[in-house]
Amino acid sequence: MDKLKIIGQRALHGTVQASGAKNAALPLMAAALLTAEPVLLHNTPQLMDVRTLSKLLRSLGAQVEQQGDALRIDAAAVDHYEASYDLVKTMRASVLVLGPLLARFGQARVSLPGGCAIGARPVDQHIKGLQALGADIVVEHGYIVARVATPSGRLRGAHITTDMVTVTGTENLMMAAALAEGETLIDNAAREPEVVDLACLLRRMGAQIRGEGTSQIRITGVPRLRGATHRIIPDRIEVGTFLCAALATRGDVTVQGADPAHQDALLDKLREAGAQITTGDDWIRLRADALPAGRPRAVSVRTTEYPGFATDMQAQFMAVNCIADGAARITETIFENRFMHVQELVRLGAQIDIDGHTCVVRGVPQLSGANVMATDLRASAGLVVAALAAEGQTLIDRIYHLDRGYDAMEVKLRALGADIERIKTSPGA
Repeated sequence: MDKLKIIGQRALHGTVQASGAKNAALPLMAAALLTAEPVLLHNTPQLMDVRTLSKLLRSLGAQVEQQGDALRIDAAAVDHYEASYDLVKTMRASVLVLGPLLARFGQARVSLPGGCAIGARPVDQHIKGLQALGADIVVEHGYIVARVATPSGRLRGAHITTDMVTVTGTENLMMAAALAEGETLIDNAAREPEVVDLACLLRRMGAQIRGEGTSQIRITGVPRLRGATHRIIPDRIEVGTFLCAALATRGDVTVQGADPAHQDALLDKLREAGAQITTGDDWIRLRADALPAGRPRAVSVRTTEYPGFATDMQAQFMAVNCIADGAARITETIFENRFMHVQELVRLGAQIDIDGHTCVVRGVPQLSGANVMATDLRASAGLVVAALAAEGQTLIDRIYHLDRGYDAMEVKLRALGADIERIKTSPGA
């Protein structure tokens, strides 16, 4: 139960290196189950979620080794096909092993992910799609129990239209279809860069995929896949968090290893707020040290699926609006319970009113440090952004949420000039 202590109102300046994307790394790791040959992933972030999925893969019989940002997965000896509740309960993305296990081994038993702090994320679309591919699936005693029910013992291609856009659902179905007989067409597919990154790895492994990055993905199954080496894309949410922190503190920060093409919706809003932004092939620079009014302008946002404004950036952008000039409306359309950080921001002096799925944020000239508590991964990042802008000391509790998705965040922020310290809490303290 470590904490972060932040003394705010220090403008961030300098250059920071983006890590690999958590939301890309996890499905890429699961994809290694599709082959008996090693898969090597470069630019792998060192995160709690990566360690959790590594533990799950080892429990299935895979060998997983990480040295620095290189992660090697060898699933040749996998002989166990169950993802237990004890592992899945700590990370919903564990359900991504369902499709690969079913496609390669013809069976899988995966615990239902259970509840989630930010709202319901049902796996019914995963099940619906896999059943269309020829899987016999029942849910019993809290587990998804799946077997291939076709005469050939392989999944078969199908035309699948999901009822809603689901990133992990799209990824699970892509991986399953890669080893299926015939052609699979996924309509209403997620378009996120992380889905595209998975398609790139699968293609390197020998899969036949086209259409990734659009709402229709076409996959022609092959009998087997080979090993591959792949570099994970930058974490666009980490990049966006540092940009919001730079704006909130009126700083000047360059994020290296970023892909500006993944950030269009966010960059448009940051410019609207008054930030000066320049980009290169693999970097983004945000300058806010000469804001016309000395404060950002309040900017309304509405979260939606990619390429719209990401729900994972909502809390961080709300923190910027808390000290902006004017009032802004923030509408959350993805998760029904993703405003839990609001009450913690209010403790810092923010003026926020909630009406259903919408918040009205009235910017104040200054926030004040206080003791606050992180409630989920992106909420914790929003509290960090707000604390960096606040006067005095802020103590953020339960930062294990932050460690799930940010690689050494306090170290990177300290290098940019932030007064930030991790306070270790001994067990039982």
